[in-house]
Parts: sequence; C-alpha cells; structure tokens
Amino acid sequence: MGKTIVALKGVNKWYGNNHVVKNLDLEVAEGEFLTLLGPSGCGKTTTLRMIAGFEDASSGRIEVQGESVEEKEPYQRDVNTVFQSYSLFPHMNVFDNIAYGPRIKKVPKEQIAQDVEEMLRLVQMTGYEKRKPDALSGGQKQRIAIARALINHPRVLLLDEPLGALDLKLRKQMQIELKRLQKKLGITFIYVTHDQEEAMSMSDRIAVMRDGVILQIGKPTEIYDSPNCRFVADFIGESNIISGKVSRIEDDLLTIDSPDGEVQAKGSGFTPGEEIDISVRTEYLICGSEPENSFNIKARIRDFTNMGTVIKTSVVTTGGKELRISSFEQDGSLQEGQEVYISWKPEKAVPIHRIQKEAEA
Repeated sequence: MGKTIVALKGVNKWYGNNHVVKNLDLEVAEGEFLTLLGPSGCGKTTTLRMIAGFEDASSGRIEVQGESVEEKEPYQRDVNTVFQSYSLFPHMNVFDNIAYGPRIKKVPKEQIAQDVEEMLRLVQMTGYEKRKPDALSGGQKQRIAIARALINHPRVLLLDEPLGALDLKLRKQMQIELKRLQKKLGITFIYVTHDQEEAMSMSDRIAVMRDGVILQIGKPTEIYDSPNCRFVADFIGESNIISGKVSRIEDDLLTIDSPDGEVQAKGSGFTPGEEIDISVRTEYLICGSEPENSFNIKARIRDFTNMGTVIKTSVVTTGGKELRISSFEQDGSLQEGQEVYISWKPEKAVPIHRIQKEAEA
C-alpha cells in the first residue's frame, strides 16, 4: 500500500442509542479505488458522509493528507462527493453546473471555460454545454455530476452509490468509464455500494461492512477466494455454506462430518472436534453418479436454470439443504429428479472458524 491519504482512527457514530459506526479504523492509499461494500444499514454511507464532513463523528479522528479534518467544513477538506441523486441544479445548463465550484472560488472566467471544456472531454460530453439537466439521460446526468466534482481537482472523490439509479446495461458501462477516469486522473476514489459485482469489477480493495464494523478488507480476489467469515463468504459472489465438525486432520486436509455426510477441505489452524463452516463457490461444486473419496453427500437434482452465460443447477441433499452449482454448459447425462453425489476439490473449499469478527458486530 502506498502513501496514506485518508485515515479513520477509532471513529464512532451514534444516533441516539443507535451505534451506527463502531470504532472504525481504515487507511486509504493515494490513488487507490477503495469500495465500502455491505447491505443497507451497515454504516457505509455514514462513514462516507463523515469523511466528507456532512456528518460529525461522535468520537475518533479523521485525517486527509495527514491532517485532522473534524473541525473543517466540507469545502475545506479537499474532497468532493458524487451522489446517487446527481444533485444537479435544474435551472442551470451543463456548462453552468460544472462551472459552479470554480465560480464560487473566484477562478478567472477564461480558466473556467478551459477547465469546463476539459471536463466535458474527459467524461465524453463535449457539445452538451447548453443543455439543461431535464434534457439529459440518467447516464449523462451522472457524467455531468462527476465532471462537476472533478473540476475542483479534489485529492479524494467520494461516490455514494452513484450508479444505483441507472439500468443494468448503462450501470455496467458507467462502471468501466469510472474506472477508466480514476486510472487516468490518479485521484483517490472512495466508493459506496451494496452491489458486490460492482465492487468486484471496479475496486483495488474492498472493505466489507456489517453492523458498523469492517469484517474484512483486501483485494477483490482475496475477498472472493479467502473470506474470513461466513457473512463475507455468503455476501460476496455465490457460495454454498456447509456446517459441520472436524473429525480428523492429516497435513492440513480436514475431514468434516456435516448433517448430510462426510466432506473435505484444506486449511490450517483447526482442531479435531471444532465446529466450522465450509464455503464452496458454486462453480467448484461437482455432481457425480458415484461418491468421491471421503465425500458421501447424496442429493437429488431439483432443476436447471439457463442464465445465458451459465447454467445454474439446484440440488437438494437428503437432509433438505439446497446447494447451487454453476457451469458453462449443461451436462447432458444429468436429469431433473436424478440422484447424485456432491463433491469438490478440497483445496477449492474455504474452512471458516465459527467464532469470527462478525459475531462481535
């Protein structure tokens, strides 16, 4: 991680008796795209608003470029915010919306005109200067909102679910555009979303939040491949979570007794008799007509769903647990109602200790 540009140290936020953000520590590197990811009500937007200065922290310290900003007004913090609602001035045209910040700062007119032209070119909106917001599409409004924030040359850009109001196709297009802009400008982005696919595709690092606590922070591949608790495993991507008890261990190969049968996973730091959860991604689950070595989970195929790019197979174990399998094409030898055995390569499963940080959240 490079030079820290934003740091939160022991930050708490209370609304009456509601403890929304709990003793939060976070460091964001200069030029990094960091995403705060979590379900509604987890504290991610409140955290962003405290960095921006729209909310006061109940306790703790917030630093931008090594300087405490708790006593500074939002406009003094060298950060800008882009909201989901765009917040464009409806009576102003595109040029005046983008130029609003520099005008407040008394930047010379000639410089403002040059900067607005540059911003329009950057967000690929050249030629839209005289249009009013009500003549723009949702994606165009979002581009203008971003240009209005970028023209102030912030060191940090805060984005609060900025693509949430867009349709799926446009949202995916804007994800690519935002990441391109961030890389080109080298500005630090702190991004808030509840959409895990969006976070995975855009971020340098992801901080997964729940109940005001960061449960795990790391690169998207780390979060996906090595979740540190059941919540993260279940929230990021699609996982099958199987609970059980470790029956034996041989060179980090765990054999686990689950309610549906015996399974295996690879991991260290576990003890015989320990109750654990096992996370297995849907793409790693295997259906077979015979049980694999040390696997004896029996199930029946419920149905197949064609999702376009993948086939989703749903199976139900003898104990009634539903498991999901993803594959690029359907196995013609498998039929609905067929009895199968479920297995996976042990190294593709992630064993997780039951007592985790999420239990404290």
